[in-house]
Amino acid sequence: STACEYGLVASGLVLHVHVLLSRPQRDLPSIHGGGCIVGLYSVHRAEEQGQLQLVEREEFDDEEDLFEAIDKLISQGINSGDVKKLQDAGIYTCNGLMMHTKKHLTGIKGLSEAKVDKICEAAEKIVNFGYITGSDALIKRKSVIRVTTGSQALDELLGGGIETGAITEAFGEFRSGKTQLAHTLCVSTQLPTNMRGGNGKVAYIDTEGTFRPDRIVPIAERFGMDPGAVLDNIIYARAYTYEHQYNLLLGLAAKMSEEPFRLLIVDSVIALFRVDFTGRGELAERQQKLAQMLSRLIKIAEEFNVAVYMTNQVIADPGGGVFISDPKKPAGGHVLAHAATIRLMFRKGKGEQRVCKVFDAPNLPEAEAISLIAIHVFQITPGGIADAKD
Repeated sequence: STACEYGLVASGLVLHVHVLLSRPQRDLPSIHGGGCIVGLYSVHRAEEQGQLQLVEREEFDDEEDLFEAIDKLISQGINSGDVKKLQDAGIYTCNGLMMHTKKHLTGIKGLSEAKVDKICEAAEKIVNFGYITGSDALIKRKSVIRVTTGSQALDELLGGGIETGAITEAFGEFRSGKTQLAHTLCVSTQLPTNMRGGNGKVAYIDTEGTFRPDRIVPIAERFGMDPGAVLDNIIYARAYTYEHQYNLLLGLAAKMSEEPFRLLIVDSVIALFRVDFTGRGELAERQQKLAQMLSRLIKIAEEFNVAVYMTNQVIADPGGGVFISDPKKPAGGHVLAHAATIRLMFRKGKGEQRVCKVFDAPNLPEAEAISLIAIHVFQITPGGIADAKD
């Protein structure tokens, strides 16, 4: 193999990429065009076709494990049978264990209050869930990965892309680009991290029946990836009730503790709750169940350092004011608003163009977050989300 450095021109920016080649050099497409995105995005290539391959867990960057496996409790004197009970309850890491209340843990069959106290004491010896310095918190933030959306304008708006360890919510009317972004992220997440990907697999929970595997094919080709390999690295489930949706989330811990996942998509997060709970009489129960599911999403994001991308619907806003044409607001109320780390509002533009506005984000200056002036335009192409053309 030989090492070569390329200067890639993308929207007026010159990017230098150091790539290891095991095949003859070929021209590189632009990183953010409507046509293709980097066929040479990967350092690891298939021997015959020269297409990107997902890096296995053992080949990840030399960094400390982000979580501690639950079976490490055995070395602290916890019975293997009790560890198995935790796994049967969907708890596969010591980090995840510390995110549960003792009330919840004592509800697991076979675990008494005394056993739970002993288990928690053992976990505290393995995982530090106490105070850390601001400097340590800054170092911890370096483990955050930002996955490209396929649009340079949208990436810039998000500070580099969809962030791991956090929940990104996109809301808007139908055909505003929310699901198209989900499909694009299914592919871009599998790019190496040094090429603005997540270097991991994708879990997709579909509540509206909008996932289209055939849509993944042209997007993968745009990124210079093998469509079959990309599809194999996506696990998909169709949810039909809010309970089914929650149970699917519980089952993810086992998979994420064993395989390198970097993205969880829930499309959409609110649809089944609006169907299964009707009328004002059930509103309180709906919001309580919704809060439980959102809490689970937050724990998954932080426990396994995955990006959570969820789409949301909009509802009419009677208090929107007479000066706002067709006022709408995201569904889910304050419960959903407080759970999302970053909230994006999508709306239709000209033709296939879509407009994204930052609705709320902790890493934006306060003036921008309040006045909502952070606006970028992108468009939907056969190859997924890309920059808008004039």
